[in-house]
Amino acid sequence: MVVQHNMQAANANRMLGITSGAQAKSTEKLSSGYKINRAADDAAGLTISEKMRKQIRGLDKASSNAQDGVSSVQTAEGALTEVHSMLQRMNELAVQAANGTNSKDTDRKAIQDEIDQLNTEIDRVAETTKFNEIYLLKGDDGEKTVNMNAHDAGLKGTLTDNGDGTATFVMDELNAGDTVSIGGKNYTIGGTADDVKSAFGTNGLDIDTNHQDIEINGTTYKWYKADVSTQDGQKITAGYYSEDPSTLKDQTAATATSVGGKATASADDLAANAPAGSKITVGTKTVTLIKDDGAKGGTAGDGIDDNDTSVITKAKAYELAAKELLAANQIGDTEGTAKVGVGAVNTPVDLTNGTGTFKIQTGSAKVANTLSFSLHVGADADMTNKITVDIETMNSANLGIKGLNVTDKNGSAATYAIDAISDAISKVSSQRSALGAVQNRLEHTIDNLDNISENTSSAESRIRDTDMAKEMVNYSKNNILAQAGQSMLAQANQSNQGVLSLLQ
Repeated sequence: MVVQHNMQAANANRMLGITSGAQAKSTEKLSSGYKINRAADDAAGLTISEKMRKQIRGLDKASSNAQDGVSSVQTAEGALTEVHSMLQRMNELAVQAANGTNSKDTDRKAIQDEIDQLNTEIDRVAETTKFNEIYLLKGDDGEKTVNMNAHDAGLKGTLTDNGDGTATFVMDELNAGDTVSIGGKNYTIGGTADDVKSAFGTNGLDIDTNHQDIEINGTTYKWYKADVSTQDGQKITAGYYSEDPSTLKDQTAATATSVGGKATASADDLAANAPAGSKITVGTKTVTLIKDDGAKGGTAGDGIDDNDTSVITKAKAYELAAKELLAANQIGDTEGTAKVGVGAVNTPVDLTNGTGTFKIQTGSAKVANTLSFSLHVGADADMTNKITVDIETMNSANLGIKGLNVTDKNGSAATYAIDAISDAISKVSSQRSALGAVQNRLEHTIDNLDNISENTSSAESRIRDTDMAKEMVNYSKNNILAQAGQSMLAQANQSNQGVLSLLQ
């Protein structure tokens, strides 16, 4: 028997220490809810868990970022809803002002007053709409130049945008006898003898071949393919245009009543010999030989008939069309860049160079740069986690309606304003559409982020959280073992008591 080394007690004490350590760890896990409370508990598990925690918390904040993005987009889009309403009202007013029953000094002025107020309110909305102290509709720092859309002033033809701030307008071909509406007024294209030949000759109705009747100033000239006798028995040789010779007294009278004082075998010559101002009709087509020598107070060579101001030359029609094109394209032009020319924008159209093809330099305005901000909607630094929101300046200058005026005498300015307002409505619609698309995208982004965060949290929980039921089993086991160890230690300590009986 020994007393220096009580191995039973030492062993029981060692095992009790192990059990107490395990019991302490179980207690810690049960009380904290985590099975990894320090790196020593599970070094690899801790590393994985912390990476997941970084991702989870980043995803949660990214979802919050996206929610803020939705709120900002909703704020901007809501303001543009009112801009749309104001533009629709301005369109109503422009349509009203275009009506010829309005007077310039009273009716159109009252309409203009309301348009001015609406324009001012559109600018105010653009200047003051903000989210978290960020102005959403007034653009960003810096300035850029925007080009207006090209307009055709209601003229018939083909308008082509060249994409560089210019456009080309090709007017429908005009011929003598055609009617054309320019600036809300109807004109008839008069012509020279050459224009008449073009209209009725081989390039037009080809009346020389068809031998149709020609009416000049109310007198009808017919084609006679056979000899015809006058009342005095004289014959007029076949193959010419004339009034009916059989109704005339003699051959001299027959030839004298023909246009130009002679009978002629050519319809072209017949028309060419008609005096200026004559109205020449073949079938349903009528051409006026324009009289433009300054008679009756007119201006010689101005392209306008001296007797009827609604009759103009083709060259004059092109000159008037160019002026209307310029007026239509000057709407919203705050920089004075709008020009209309022939061949080049710097070559004005006049009575000598009009061709029916017009080069248009559109109006322009200087506005603030596009507001652009990025929403970070991911847990990582990857740039693909950025969703960019772009919002154009939504003031009257960028919309092309700054200084809109409808108070002219005949309502053509209001007519052109309708097109400008239509362009503005289209711009706002485009911006609202873009904002709506971003909002829908962000809603899907939020759903995806929340889903990833949930699933990652579940995975992290399996690594780090305590399985309470399982740990309670371990705790109960260790509690029993601790009690047993204490009992065995007590028994082992009692085993050396037998030495005392030997010492007595």
